[in-house]
Amino acid sequence: MKRLSTSFPVGDTPLDEYPRPQMVRAQWQNLNGLWQYAVTESPEQPAVWQGGIRVPFAPESALSGVEKPVLPGQTLWYFRTFSINGYDAAKRTLLHFGAVDYACTVFVNGREAGGHTGGYCPFTLDITSFVRAAENELTVAVTDDTDKGDAPRGKQVLHPKGIWYTAVTGIWQTVWLEQVDSAHFTSVHFIPSLDSVEVFVQTSESGSVCMEVLEEDSCITAHTFTAGGSQTVSFEAPRLWTPEQPFLYRVRLSLLRAGRETDRVESYFGLRTFAVQPDENGTPYFLLNGRPYFQKGLLDQGYWPDGLYTAPSDEALRRDIEQAKALGFNMLRKHIKVEPARWYYHCDTMGMLVWQDMPSGAAYPGDLLAVALPNIGVQVSDKKHKRFKRENTAARLQFTKELKEMVEALTDAVCICTWVPFNEGWGQFDAAAATALLWTLDPTRPVDHASGWHDQGAGDYKSIHKYIFKVRPPHPDGRAFALTEYGGYSQVLDGHVWDKENSFGYRMYPDKAALTAAYRKLHEEQILPLLKKGLCVSIYTQLTDVELEVNGLFTYDRAVCKLDEAVVKEINQKLVL
Repeated sequence: MKRLSTSFPVGDTPLDEYPRPQMVRAQWQNLNGLWQYAVTESPEQPAVWQGGIRVPFAPESALSGVEKPVLPGQTLWYFRTFSINGYDAAKRTLLHFGAVDYACTVFVNGREAGGHTGGYCPFTLDITSFVRAAENELTVAVTDDTDKGDAPRGKQVLHPKGIWYTAVTGIWQTVWLEQVDSAHFTSVHFIPSLDSVEVFVQTSESGSVCMEVLEEDSCITAHTFTAGGSQTVSFEAPRLWTPEQPFLYRVRLSLLRAGRETDRVESYFGLRTFAVQPDENGTPYFLLNGRPYFQKGLLDQGYWPDGLYTAPSDEALRRDIEQAKALGFNMLRKHIKVEPARWYYHCDTMGMLVWQDMPSGAAYPGDLLAVALPNIGVQVSDKKHKRFKRENTAARLQFTKELKEMVEALTDAVCICTWVPFNEGWGQFDAAAATALLWTLDPTRPVDHASGWHDQGAGDYKSIHKYIFKVRPPHPDGRAFALTEYGGYSQVLDGHVWDKENSFGYRMYPDKAALTAAYRKLHEEQILPLLKKGLCVSIYTQLTDVELEVNGLFTYDRAVCKLDEAVVKEINQKLVL
């Protein structure tokens, strides 16, 4: 079996760009790089370390330097020393984790400093009382049940096959720290419209906020308001954000307390709106900035052959988006995974809409419920928790908690235009209630409440998945018609596959010519005619191959586009309202 890698270089300090683009401070310290690790059978800290691990790559990945699994019941331990650059005892020290899968406890200089449960969202610990001017010790203990538990885990399994991929455990996004004044910004939040934006600022202590809004490099307006409050900024000649012209306004924020600046951050926002509404004929469409807009998308699962959940570099993150955009796509569905903040930043700056899935959890409901019944039109109420293997009340509550965390973490991403709480019945429960929750948390974005299967009549889209079978329009019910997965046409390309003998695809084609012809026929005979029947979203499966799945437009190593690019572009030029 040949394992693949990408051509992106990994330095001594991987992913060394500032990890939080919408709340940037000038001074920070990256803790990525070589740590020590050990895997133990008990929760006791190991007496000796087993070797080095390159953070933030999970131990299952090649780029970590470990390439070994961590099993349920085991504890993965990390250790490193660090000194704080320009240490100031009068300042607060904040330790940030982009994401740790799944439950972790953090120790600083031998004392427990905090922890987090949930594998996909960032968290911050104030470690001021734990650190010192001299060298410090940082230890992290992680446990992860993967597919032996009910926690959100996406496509991760302990024994990969078909559409299920290698598990990821532990730190898989950047670890970093900052020293800040006791009075500092804790969050910045934007609610845009077509001609104004409301800015919400939270701080650790009271004070005044001075805000400058910049167009290009020129300040166009400045405001001062009380920390903890909000400020509305209106624009006489607003520049709207679209995938074709992704204009972003920059923001500078200073926190003043007793006449002294205690903190300064930079951010950005885009003026745009998303909605689903009927046109003059009563046909519901997705609206971008108040106008019908066809979303031509790709399923994007965010896996890498050498880094698994973690891209080898920031350039690699950006390149995936660039390649999709170059082919004429204007949307990516981030499939049951949450990316680092910089991925959304690249979508914001380059102009790529995003459908954001919540990572699925709980046991897979079985092919009868997940595949057979939906394809013959049989829908099942998701209030029957046992049927969906969702009878664990604590697990449902944890899922909802992590759903809220995801929305809070990503709500300011300009690119995200739709939330997707459930996919194909897997881990689904009370999807109508989840939709109501999402509309409460974020009333500015539509919701695809049950993507593909077991529609509960909620949300903004009638969401359909079709592989192999012919795509047919649904009966009108007031929701927009969205084809949220289809295609999956496949090719095994020698030298660019994860495991040739066990490769999986819905329909296999022998070469580029045959695959391209099938892609053209699918769109010309089935997809394009649906534009006259209300179709306003199409999401082809998928951007790249992933492990055993070989249905990507690009190979898993991102080295080859398997279809004729000119044909893909030609089809996308026709997918317009």
